[in-house]
Amino acid sequence: MVHLSVERQQVSTETMTATEALSMTVSYTLEVANARFGGFSKLLFRWKGSIYKLLYKEFFVFCLLYAVISVVYRCYLDDDQQKLFEKTALYCERFANFIPMSFVLGFYVTQAFNRWWGQYTSFPLPDNLMMVVSGNVHGQDERGRLLRRTMMRYANLSSVLILRSISTRVRQRFPTLEHVMKAGFMTEDEQKLLDHLHSDFNKYWMPLTWFSNLASLARKEGRIENDIALRLLMDELNNYRAKCSMLFHYDWISIPLVYTQVVTVAVYSYFAFCLIGRQFLNPNKKYSGHTLDIYVPVFTLLQFFFYAGWLKVGELIINPFGEDDDDFETNQLIDRNIQVSMLAVDDMHQNLPLLEKDKYWVEKFPFPYTAADDPHKQAFMGSTYDMRLIGEDSSDTPMTSSTVGKYMPVHVWPSSKLKAKKRNSVKLMCLSGEETNAENTAHCKKPAGDQECDVQYVQETHAGEDDTQMDTNKATF
Repeated sequence: MVHLSVERQQVSTETMTATEALSMTVSYTLEVANARFGGFSKLLFRWKGSIYKLLYKEFFVFCLLYAVISVVYRCYLDDDQQKLFEKTALYCERFANFIPMSFVLGFYVTQAFNRWWGQYTSFPLPDNLMMVVSGNVHGQDERGRLLRRTMMRYANLSSVLILRSISTRVRQRFPTLEHVMKAGFMTEDEQKLLDHLHSDFNKYWMPLTWFSNLASLARKEGRIENDIALRLLMDELNNYRAKCSMLFHYDWISIPLVYTQVVTVAVYSYFAFCLIGRQFLNPNKKYSGHTLDIYVPVFTLLQFFFYAGWLKVGELIINPFGEDDDDFETNQLIDRNIQVSMLAVDDMHQNLPLLEKDKYWVEKFPFPYTAADDPHKQAFMGSTYDMRLIGEDSSDTPMTSSTVGKYMPVHVWPSSKLKAKKRNSVKLMCLSGEETNAENTAHCKKPAGDQECDVQYVQETHAGEDDTQMDTNKATF
């Protein structure tokens, strides 16, 4: 068993290495772990997965067309033709902004991003399913091992079949079912059975049906102890199947074509008008806004870079199952899923380490830190941890007083003041001029007729501070 496990790991490692050499998703998470000066600016000099790689061809074509039109206007047109061109340029410059490019493009890219994230969260990972299989399908004999491994192989086979239907990378790796069979995801008999089962639709769900039948058989054999465990297993299987189905529907139902066409026409037509409308006209003719001739339209080029790059972002993320630099690494995920699922249900099944008392069985946890971190940071206790009621710590104010906790105003005491404060007294002063003290009287007497009386509370701090601090608040009885 150990020899077979090592051999499987070596084969999987070789496959993953070949996949990584072919392409890897661009990750820069470590480089932006800490916010610092010029943090994002370092990312501007990357080529793989960059906007420069996506846009440089379109940008070069735009610059070339702009230069050709500029040269023709300056060198090859006579006076009458130049006047006509200048009127056309002024017209294009005036009315090009009528195209609602920002709104249309922004909404489109937002929808494309939401779709991209939904496809990522719908990728079928067998982690939950393999934990349930390993914990509830019992038996360390060959029969029990065969049941668990076959269940997880069927689950991985289903994901391979659905990914073959939507991912160009997986399709190139497994162009036929025979390639899937030779890779070990199914046997020759299973391939024949899959071929002979007639269906006009995608058959990715068939291995999951085999899985459910195996689970029912394991329950009859007593390898699944009760119906609750079987229900848990079927729930996880249905969740896994739902993700496979969601990927299929994402591939089937795209963002409406008309919207993609509208966005593309809006962006391309806008910059087509800019090729003429953003030309630098002869400054001697005193056209409005054309007093300077610098040949290179810097801000027009920046605008093209931003808006056309924005469109390229939507084009990149609308289908992440292609072969772009930032597309999902589907082949690597397939290798990872089959490896970890087999480890969980076979090599690690009931293969527990020796139970021992942990290091802190008696002692309290000392919370060890390395020298790179600060072990003396004060723990967060809650935003209201340092909040105190005025008079709460005063022994002179009886806790049964109606003024404590109910009518007393709230003050947030700094920790330094809490240490220095020794004695508090609360003086109640009626606005009518009468005074009383919390040491003797809990509250002012209400005037006749149950009319409300405004009361002013004065917090006085004694014995421990150089200056007497007074915090005045108003309340209403």
